[in-house]
Amino acid sequence: MSDHSGSIVLGANQYGKAENRLVRIHRETDRHELRDVTVSTALRGDFTAAHLAGDQSDVLPTDTQKNTCYAFAKSHGLGEIEDYALALARHFVDDVAPVRGARIAVEEYGWERVPVDGAGHDHTWVRRGSEVRTTVVTVDGDGAEVVSGLRDLVLLKSTGSEFAGFLVDEYTTLAPTHDRIMSTSLVATWTYTGTDVDWDGTWADVRRILLERFATVHSLALQQTLWEMGRGVLEAHPSIASISLSAPNRHHFVVDLAPFGLENRNEVFYAADRPYGLIEATVTRG
Repeated sequence: MSDHSGSIVLGANQYGKAENRLVRIHRETDRHELRDVTVSTALRGDFTAAHLAGDQSDVLPTDTQKNTCYAFAKSHGLGEIEDYALALARHFVDDVAPVRGARIAVEEYGWERVPVDGAGHDHTWVRRGSEVRTTVVTVDGDGAEVVSGLRDLVLLKSTGSEFAGFLVDEYTTLAPTHDRIMSTSLVATWTYTGTDVDWDGTWADVRRILLERFATVHSLALQQTLWEMGRGVLEAHPSIASISLSAPNRHHFVVDLAPFGLENRNEVFYAADRPYGLIEATVTRG
C-alpha cells in the first residue's frame, strides 16, 4: 500500500479565548462611565508543534488571554473599543514572542442613563434595545486593520417602499406592490483606511447616515436602499475604505380582512419571522 502521508500538512490555524464578558466602570469622578463588552481573542503564529506533537512550549494559554483582557481594561482603561482592541492586539504581537498576528473582536452593548429630574443619573443606566456595536482589530506584520460596525439595528418604515417589475417564472406567486412595510435587522461593518480616527464620533455619524438614508430614500428595492446607505457613508467619511451591509427582509404581509367585512388598506399585517429574504452588498471605493 502506498504512503500518502507526506501530502498531509497543517493549514491555517489560530486559537484564543472567545466571548469574555467584561464590564468596566470608570469611577474617576462622581459621574461614572460604563462600558459593557464581550471580547474574543485569537492568536496566530507557528504553532505547528502544538498540533503535531502536543508541544505547548510556544502556546500562551487561553486563560492568560482572558486575564489580559481584564487587566488591560484596568491598566489601559476601556473607552473607545477600537483603541482597547488595538492595545490588546499589539501587546500580544509585540510582547509574546511566538505570536505573529492577533485578532481581537469586541461587541459593545449600549446603555443610557436613567433620567432623573430632567438629567441622566450619575450612576444608573437602562439597557438600550438589542443593538450591538462591534469592532474587529487584526494586527500582524502588515500593520493594523480595524473593521467596526453594528448589528441588530432593527428598522421599519411603514411606507415609501415598493417591490415591482421583478422577474417572473412559472413558480412566481408574489404580487407586485407599490406600498409596503420595509423592515430589517441591519448588520453593517466598515473598514477604516488607518488608525488615526475619532472612533466614537465616526461610529455615531455612520449610524446617523444609515438611519437617515433608510428613512428618506424612496425604495424601489432593499438593494437600492443598501446602496444609498453605503454610498452616503463613503461620501461623508474619507477614513472609511468600504462598508458591507447585510439586511434580512422582515416580511410583513397584509391580512385579508374581507371575510369579516373589513377593508384593510395596509393597516393590519402579519409579521413573519421566517423564511426571509437576505440582501447583502458591499460598497467600496473605485
